[in-house]
Amino acid sequence: MHTPATANPWGIPPWHIEFEPPPATLPKEADFVVIGAGFTGLAAAAWLRLLAPDQTVAVLEASRVGAGASGRTGGMVLAETAAGDVPGVGDVLPGFTEILARLEVDCDLAWPGAWEIGRSGGAKRSPIEWNDSGKLRVIHEVPGGTLDPGKLVSGLARAAHRLGAGILENTRVENIDWSEHPIVRLAHGELRAGKILFATNALSTELSGLAGAEPRLTLAVVSEPFREEQLREIGLGGRQPFYTIDFPYLWGCVRADNSVIWGSGLVVAPRSRNLASIDIASEDCRRLFASLETRVRGLHPALSSTWFTHRWGGPILFRESWVPVFDWHPESVKKSTKKSGKTAGTAIVLGAYAGHGVTLSSYLGAWAAEALLGRRDLPEWGRIDR
Repeated sequence: MHTPATANPWGIPPWHIEFEPPPATLPKEADFVVIGAGFTGLAAAAWLRLLAPDQTVAVLEASRVGAGASGRTGGMVLAETAAGDVPGVGDVLPGFTEILARLEVDCDLAWPGAWEIGRSGGAKRSPIEWNDSGKLRVIHEVPGGTLDPGKLVSGLARAAHRLGAGILENTRVENIDWSEHPIVRLAHGELRAGKILFATNALSTELSGLAGAEPRLTLAVVSEPFREEQLREIGLGGRQPFYTIDFPYLWGCVRADNSVIWGSGLVVAPRSRNLASIDIASEDCRRLFASLETRVRGLHPALSSTWFTHRWGGPILFRESWVPVFDWHPESVKKSTKKSGKTAGTAIVLGAYAGHGVTLSSYLGAWAAEALLGRRDLPEWGRIDR
């Protein structure tokens, strides 16, 4: 089991990743190299081995399994992208469920639906009646639910390992030498790749070709567990996750132990795009956490004396269109051929989920695996230059 360091500058979320890959030696070559061991990379690695067990897969992780966004998300399960429906995605939830079933992943997935809440309109008999820069009420109920992010990371990692993918932690990729068979260069060694998947999201934008997207650290807190009657009193007895459709933004969900995650606020890395330079103990972050906790206590009288047990941040990547990037890396396309009018390359870039990555990452990770195997085309909407 991974034991997170107490000095982690992004804080410690309230779940654990219960998988640690066995020590492995960096291979000299692999048919597929996956960069990043989060939801996307692990799902893609497992899917590649499931569909093509004769092909070798190496997952290279700069830190630990789930150390980035995947181990720090709030666990809200939502359909579609942050920009809504896009061709080939639609309601991603059935596909996500099928992937979990085929990979034998148990992550406490629950489907109570999700609430969009707002400060104007809303149901006359809204289950939520909160005060937050106006009266917050339920505007719509949409498909969705919750899961345990630690269990999802652990389950996908176990599946990838069980199916034969090699997972190497503390193996940071420094750069790629692009050719017909790219060379992945590390601090200590190199690896020849047949094809590559960049699944690093907000943590390696220059390397992956996502330099045009904007990385941020989003903040969250978790309250102490509530009694069932308290949850009913504040409108969360049905355990629907929620998010505002206007500003100031607020989102959250109820966990299995009746504690509640509340999230709001985005932090920009000081003087650079390097999110690792952000420390949630800094004055600016402490002020944002204090503001969030004050907001939560003021939402409803039943929340006025709420205590908070965890404070943490997680990386998130946006681009202007709010549509994810799902495209061939430009450098890989330069060295490829174009057949039948369709662009193909040796490396795929996948990321910029803008907060909708819990389901999209695994779903699109499996799609990326099929594209790398030549069994499926990439979508038009995911182009890097769009």
